[in-house]
Amino acid sequence: MWYAIIGTDNANSLEARKSARPDHLARLQQLQDEGRMLLAGPFPAIDAEDPGPAGFSGSLIVAEFASLAEARAWAAADPYVAAGVYRETSVKPFRKVLP
Repeated sequence: MWYAIIGTDNANSLEARKSARPDHLARLQQLQDEGRMLLAGPFPAIDAEDPGPAGFSGSLIVAEFASLAEARAWAAADPYVAAGVYRETSVKPFRKVLP
């Protein structure tokens, strides 16, 4: 089943995000390589494609897992959690309708 993982950033976490990004992207790439990734990306903190020093307010990942527990465990092990980028994560079942 698909699950939406929403990470909400701590204030002033841009530098920690930049440092942890390679490891974070490697995990996302693994999901992609396994055919389990629907989409992933950050939420710019301002209305801009590149928010510059304003950074990001969080991220959304929609990926396939065998269970809610598995999705939660995967989210808890994200490098952004370990680096203090995310102040919280939420994982919800997701049903794709369109396209």
